[in-house]
Amino acid sequence: MSSKIGIGFGKYGNLYFVRNGGYMEKELPVRKKIRLDGYDYSQVGYYFITMCVKNMHEMLGSIDVGTNCVRPRLSEYGNIVEKEITVLSKTYENVKVVKYVIMPNHIHMIIAIESDNSGRTQFVPTISRIIKQFKGSITKQIGFSLWQARFYDEIIRNQEAYQNIWQYIENNPAKWAEDDYFVKK
Repeated sequence: MSSKIGIGFGKYGNLYFVRNGGYMEKELPVRKKIRLDGYDYSQVGYYFITMCVKNMHEMLGSIDVGTNCVRPRLSEYGNIVEKEITVLSKTYENVKVVKYVIMPNHIHMIIAIESDNSGRTQFVPTISRIIKQFKGSITKQIGFSLWQARFYDEIIRNQEAYQNIWQYIENNPAKWAEDDYFVKK
């Protein structure tokens, strides 16, 4: 007796499998696009990046809630992440990390892609490629991946947005208990 398996799409666009004409119980999730369609993420500009640790585990350091903390105490993994942030600007000539903070379970960075003296960029990888290399280097050093598969980005479009994001990064440790990524124990 053979069993036929087919593939279809659910009402929300999710992929599902059909076995012998009946539906299997669970639809597979379809990931939502989080990058701006048609945007060239290698072009000159500023980008606000957030990367989270898998399952929001606090593996990068700690902050004593209720103190006026200006800088988290970094763990061994947090120190490796910080070292890699400094290496990032050396790896890609036209890429600079302008501002960053390493929180217990995530990091925020402002990454600038700059032009050369002629006003055009040299070979510069996309933001996705930069983050993939960054995460991969850390994974290689510690022997496993700390990271969620994806990351969040925001294209910084003007000076006001840049200043707001810069200030957010600066104040993030002091507001840890209010942070969206704070996990109560």
